[in-house]
Amino acid sequence: MLKFIKQIFIWWQDATIGTLLYTRLKGKKVGQDGQGNTYYQTRDGKRRWVIYNGIVEASRVPAEWHGWLHKTVAEPPTVNPPKVKPWEKPHKANLTGTGGAYFPPGSLTREGQRHPATGDYEAWKP
Repeated sequence: MLKFIKQIFIWWQDATIGTLLYTRLKGKKVGQDGQGNTYYQTRDGKRRWVIYNGIVEASRVPAEWHGWLHKTVAEPPTVNPPKVKPWEKPHKANLTGTGGAYFPPGSLTREGQRHPATGDYEAWKP
């Protein structure tokens, strides 16, 4: 019962009931990425969407699926997989607002001393 109530009101933790119902009635599964996110489109191919595996966070969509979702490429990565470049790194979630977020040296949330300004900075004067 609690999961049902969460699906009605808490959209950022899972797909809502409306999305699941729409997916069930009109969706056609296209594929799944390495994180378990599942991608759908309508039978006529006009609309495309993702149902996340876990927390709903747009940065969890890999680049190849992002291109397909926004109709940059016609075929999904399951049909036409992209060539992996040797310099590419694996996908990393957006860590903003978490303990793993980046804080430069000298910021208020990180210990340390800020580097002094160099000679390339000139203050604006009206």
